[in-house]
Amino acid sequence: MAMSQQSGILGHGASEERGENARLASFVGAVAIADLVKSTLGPKGMDKILQSMSQGQNVTITNDGATILKSIYIDNPAAKVLVDISKVQDDEVGDGTTSVVVLAGELLREAEQLVAQKIHPMTIIAGYREACDCARKVLETVAMDNRADEDAFRLDLLNIARTTLSSKILTGDKDHFARLAVDAIMRLKGSGNLEAIHIIKKTGGTLRESFLDEGFILDKKIGVGQPKRIENARILVANTAMDTDKIKIYGARVRVDSMSKVAEIEEAEKSKMKEKVNQIIGHDITCFINRQLIYNFPEEIFADAGIMAIEHADFDGIENLALVLGGEITSTFDDPTNVKLGSCKLIEEIMIGEDRLIHFSGVQLGEACTIVLRGASTHILEEADRSLHDALCVLQATVKDSRVIYGGGWPEMKMAKAVEELAGKTPGKKSLAMEAFARALRSLPTIICDNAGLDSAEIVSNLRAAHGADPESRMGVDVVLGESGDMNKLGVFECFRVKQQILTSATEASEMILRVDDIIRCAPRRRQ
Repeated sequence: MAMSQQSGILGHGASEERGENARLASFVGAVAIADLVKSTLGPKGMDKILQSMSQGQNVTITNDGATILKSIYIDNPAAKVLVDISKVQDDEVGDGTTSVVVLAGELLREAEQLVAQKIHPMTIIAGYREACDCARKVLETVAMDNRADEDAFRLDLLNIARTTLSSKILTGDKDHFARLAVDAIMRLKGSGNLEAIHIIKKTGGTLRESFLDEGFILDKKIGVGQPKRIENARILVANTAMDTDKIKIYGARVRVDSMSKVAEIEEAEKSKMKEKVNQIIGHDITCFINRQLIYNFPEEIFADAGIMAIEHADFDGIENLALVLGGEITSTFDDPTNVKLGSCKLIEEIMIGEDRLIHFSGVQLGEACTIVLRGASTHILEEADRSLHDALCVLQATVKDSRVIYGGGWPEMKMAKAVEELAGKTPGKKSLAMEAFARALRSLPTIICDNAGLDSAEIVSNLRAAHGADPESRMGVDVVLGESGDMNKLGVFECFRVKQQILTSATEASEMILRVDDIIRCAPRRRQ
């Protein structure tokens, strides 16, 4: 490091780590990240409290790998690679964010021991690649597809939703929430448009009181003196300023001779606003929804015209609402022919707990629905929202690719067995890397057992023996009874696409980190 700086290659303040030091720094950082989220894996995984040090010191309680990793500040460059694969896993399939990081960490832990035995990283990478291809082929051969049978496919979706939710806060009511998630996904009729499923969080009550409602619920109140119920509504969704009926004192400088002139200016502002409101009413609408505030004067005109006006609809809500109602968000109202209005059969005010909300039923996008989550506190609701979103994403992935596999460590045992058999037939040092890959795969059921407080060595040995004796074995980890169990009878199923993504992402990330032999840190930019 000193030589680089003396020879003038690196600027003052820059640093370099080479060879063994660089590789060790990469391994240590990546394995540390994997160990951080390892305890959250499986149905008995623990939660983490994340406390922000910014103003307000927000607290998040979660066991979602992607949420934990994107919330923490990381300095190690190799650890950032694992954080990225966790984010990609969350974006692609929604679940398996912890598994992918843990598997990549275990692959690097095994690779570290092979490098210590003087095996070249490129040999390890070649072995890992062959092992990954072999494992992927095994996954494809053991996957089951019930798309042709609608009842069997729905049962598969319910089992996948239960398995996904069993490691989350919703595990106590997983049957209830699995049904909610499957009903919501089945309403989409294969379109996969998750924006049509709106989730509202309302404190009070218990998680079990959460429900699915057909149509769209907007968390806003209807204006004063306006109709509370409209049938066959024609709706204009807008994002426009409706607050210029008074002169804005701050930022405005007007010089006048007398107070009567101020009154004239206010009157001009008022007439301008009245003209705008009349233009909106001229679209022949019965409901006006605005992203921004609606002041008293325009609200009064809307009430006189018998039009329901809803102000300050939040942005996610208003974009989804425009999509669901079949309209478009409008900002100018000069030409009514260019404005696409939304419509629905009924708008009415409903009560959830102590709060009034607006319910749109019979919307144009027929598959639209709203899931209302109830819970004791905002922290519980936030975690329930994340958990349900994960389940919906996994179900959406399963609808696109309907292949399913058993869960509970069963696929890892199957893949590890096939990779070990291939390693036995492979000459050279590559076979050592393949055996290491199999050990890393087998570490996932081991961690699930450890997190549940079970004897992992005993259970994993039993699973290995069961899979060795019977190639058709369906044995996996049963964390409830603390032994190996039949995954088909227990109804533990996973989405094929999630498992495939975990396998390929973890292998590619570990390959990338294994290739590193030099870390150069740039000097911080100096202020002039």
